[in-house]
Amino acid sequence: MERRRFNQTRSLEERLAEEAKRLRAEAKLLPHGAKRDELIRRARQAETGSHMSAWLRSPELRPPE
Repeated sequence: MERRRFNQTRSLEERLAEEAKRLRAEAKLLPHGAKRDELIRRARQAETGSHMSAWLRSPELRPPE
């Protein structure tokens, strides 16, 4: 069985930032409650993941020589 493979056209940071933006917009439409809190929590996780990925890819983060 072969794995399906494809190349991403956008970076992980871009995709996570877009997902966070979408989740926050969706949460704004909901009344206060558990569902809204869950969407906001997921948006924060996506933003944190985006920042961590960018930090790990930064050129300043290199092993000592």
